[in-house]
Amino acid sequence: MTTASPSTVEYSGATYAPEEPGGDVWVLNLGPQHPATHTTLRHVLELDGERVLSCVVHIGYLHSGFEKLGEHLNYNQYVVVTERMNYISPQANNIAWHHACEKLFGIELTPRCKVIRTIIAELSRIQDHLLNVGAAGLDLGGFTAFIYPFNAREPIYDLLEEISGARFHNSYTRVGGLMQDITPGWPAKVKDYCLKTLPKALHDLEKLLTRNRIFIERTKGIGYLSREDAVEWGWTGPLARASGVRRDLRKDEPYLCYADNWDGKGSSAVQFKVPISTGGDCYARYLVRLAEMHEAAKIILQLVDNIPPGPVDVLPDGKITLPPKDEVYFSIEGLIHHFEQIMTNRGFQPPVGEVYGANETANGELGFYIASDGGNCAYRARCRPPSLINYQVFEKLVVGHQISDVIAVLSSMNIIAAELDR
Repeated sequence: MTTASPSTVEYSGATYAPEEPGGDVWVLNLGPQHPATHTTLRHVLELDGERVLSCVVHIGYLHSGFEKLGEHLNYNQYVVVTERMNYISPQANNIAWHHACEKLFGIELTPRCKVIRTIIAELSRIQDHLLNVGAAGLDLGGFTAFIYPFNAREPIYDLLEEISGARFHNSYTRVGGLMQDITPGWPAKVKDYCLKTLPKALHDLEKLLTRNRIFIERTKGIGYLSREDAVEWGWTGPLARASGVRRDLRKDEPYLCYADNWDGKGSSAVQFKVPISTGGDCYARYLVRLAEMHEAAKIILQLVDNIPPGPVDVLPDGKITLPPKDEVYFSIEGLIHHFEQIMTNRGFQPPVGEVYGANETANGELGFYIASDGGNCAYRARCRPPSLINYQVFEKLVVGHQISDVIAVLSSMNIIAAELDR
């Protein structure tokens, strides 16, 4: 911590005067070890007393080379990297990456795969939002408000572990399908979660926070961003919708079961509402996420009793997906097919070209740009992570507020530091 004694401080075109003539302007490092800064985030604050005069955001504490790895791993191997970009809802990243891959390969998923992926995508949305709203309460002193949603996240880990074999990093999707089919009793467990566990947790959380005087005073009017500014800064997801931006890729660029005719038989898209608020502050972001969890549960309940029969992988004619294990063990054709996929990567021969595919994840538009030279790996893999785009406006949101408000704003944005890695 250092001090200076200017009469005024100029920053971003604005001039701020200390409250007392000759008062000190303090420079404070908030993070990356501060307990209320989420993961490895660092903010250099200039303060006049408790008032924030400027904020310089420092990223780059995670040097993982996520995008470069996409150029050295094949289209299935890279899925384990994508989920580490957002480890709060990793399956959503798996789905988004392979959505772009399948767009490159020109693959149409089977109806069963589309339904399962849609259910998993909405479970991931709930999983992410539960942690965010719980952490928002915890960061502002409400420890109990953290326990209820955090407990409700555990059954989601159980559900994803049951079908993938991994609890935290699932790596469940594959180009053209899934690692394996779901277990017979899995849909009933998902339905039970959406009908019993989640509604009770959300009810308890709403009773604790939604009309809590302290929580409202700490979040309402804090970190305000107008609709026009949200569009200018490229915000997407709950943050943009809390500022009145009516955009959701599930509606505007539908995919999976969000699109009509997803099963090839004229089926209608799943029905849900897109919560919108004009508050533009931390409290509005909290309310939007709560409403989105209710809508996610509605989407799941529309699908979970109507999962179509059939394979979860596209037909193996193009040898893009692996053959079933019984074919590998009991037929020479299946064994050769498996050998070519694993040992020679002959299955991954996409057309030369480039694509961009994006999904509506819990934090907004998660997109992947892939440039292909026809080889087994992407010639260029580029990610559009929502946290990086959303985080760039952080300085604008906190200047003029107090130090404690910086924590409230950070909690409302749900920044995942791994998505900031370039």
